[in-house]
Amino acid sequence: MIKFVMCITRKPGMSRRQFQEYWKNSHGPFFMSNANTMGAQKYVQSHTLSSSLNEGLQNSRGMQPEYDGVAEVWFESEQALIEGMSSPEGQKLGAALQEDESNFIDHSRSCAFIVEEHEF
Repeated sequence: MIKFVMCITRKPGMSRRQFQEYWKNSHGPFFMSNANTMGAQKYVQSHTLSSSLNEGLQNSRGMQPEYDGVAEVWFESEQALIEGMSSPEGQKLGAALQEDESNFIDHSRSCAFIVEEHEF
């Protein structure tokens, strides 16, 4: 299994609450209704808490501000991800997902990458 990870920053002018509500109640269901098209095995949204603990962590380690959330999508393999997104349906879905993301994500301040988990 591999995992697509996206560390997400919300669009300027959008509150964290607005961001989380859209992501959970609009984008999440849209993604899940199309998960089979791309071969996604599992999808998890991690919503950042508005907590003074986050500021303490940032300050104690000299880190950048936290992301507003993290999306994780599991796939059977890199090949399965490539095949799912390369099909005509997958390409159409990829464009629709990116268009929907523009409603709540600031892509210029977000990042995405592929990982392999090592559980201890």
